[in-house]
Amino acid sequence: MTAAAPRLVEHFERGLDAPICLTWELTYACNLSCVHCLSSSGKRDPHELSTGQCKAIIDELERMQVFYVNIGGGEPTVRQDFWELVDYATEHRVGVKFSTNGVRITSEVAARLAASDYVDVQVSLDGATAEVNDAVRGAGSYAMAVRALENLAAAGFRNAKISVVVTRHNVGQLDEFAALASRYGATLRITRLRPSGRGADVWDELRPTAEQQIALYDWLVAKGERVLTGDSFFHLSGLGEPGALAGLNMCGAGRVVCLIDPVGDVYACPFAIHDRFLAGNVLSDGGFENVWKNAPLFRELREPQSAGACAGCEHYAGCRGGCMAAKFFTGLPLSGPDPECVQGHGAAALARAPGKPRPSSDHSRASRAGGPVALTLSRRPPLRRCDESPI
Repeated sequence: MTAAAPRLVEHFERGLDAPICLTWELTYACNLSCVHCLSSSGKRDPHELSTGQCKAIIDELERMQVFYVNIGGGEPTVRQDFWELVDYATEHRVGVKFSTNGVRITSEVAARLAASDYVDVQVSLDGATAEVNDAVRGAGSYAMAVRALENLAAAGFRNAKISVVVTRHNVGQLDEFAALASRYGATLRITRLRPSGRGADVWDELRPTAEQQIALYDWLVAKGERVLTGDSFFHLSGLGEPGALAGLNMCGAGRVVCLIDPVGDVYACPFAIHDRFLAGNVLSDGGFENVWKNAPLFRELREPQSAGACAGCEHYAGCRGGCMAAKFFTGLPLSGPDPECVQGHGAAALARAPGKPRPSSDHSRASRAGGPVALTLSRRPPLRRCDESPI
């Protein structure tokens, strides 16, 4: 790491005038119900932001000079106004990266995307084989994602992303994922599994073992030069020399990243959808810019942070205590070690943890008295939560 890098991190820790990475979940609607979904998506919320309200947010992002927005969900492409909002954003100099399971990436859509210079596509895939992927994301989801990648490649779309959440069942497939990316002219992106949303229920079952964490670190050092990580794995920094892994190696929650959810609530981090990390709402708190610059929670997060229980650890400068969301949703104090601390401090802390906070409501498992609701397609907003199919 260069001498200038620590000063850059210190600057970022005090917060910026606009987020570097703004994640915006346009809808909770999704045709899948992945077991580790960080937003517990499935059905639409009847109060999700309207087209006009979304455009007003884009206007704010343009004024704030936000370079791009990372759109997700749910499955964002199932919103009837999705392409209208993408076009509006790019016309207003806000680039769009959107995450999709591929359900609507037809050959026609792929051709449209290939004609744009301001839209990036990230296809989610959590297994290099259907057997591994579909166990997490649902039957047929592997074929759907691969078909989307094929359509994008055939249309000449350059540098799509294959986005992988690393689990104990797919960490041994990293070379195969890299080969898939090469086959479709894509870039591999891997991220850490967090105990957020429905992921809280399967975290103990799916998180990589301590031995796999070491193997993951070794693979990133040896082969990760062209692999995107979203700075997910800074908790692994204690395994080697400072700077061995690319990234800022810090928690950017409320400092350089945040999330807007489908109803306009603003959270400090995409992996921390919980009232504890709710900073405000774009509709009731004077717009996104006001929340970002003035929310008490964000001001608190931008204050100098104590190393807490990690103060005596020689690796603190590399991992900065790890992931805030991972600590919170496993019942650890925010001043404590990361639950997957590679020096072993997390395991001891977990043994003493009093209990896990419950994530926000699950948007896929609600039903009404008398059994499941019959689902139909409609262009109008649903009258009640969970009454209509997302597609």
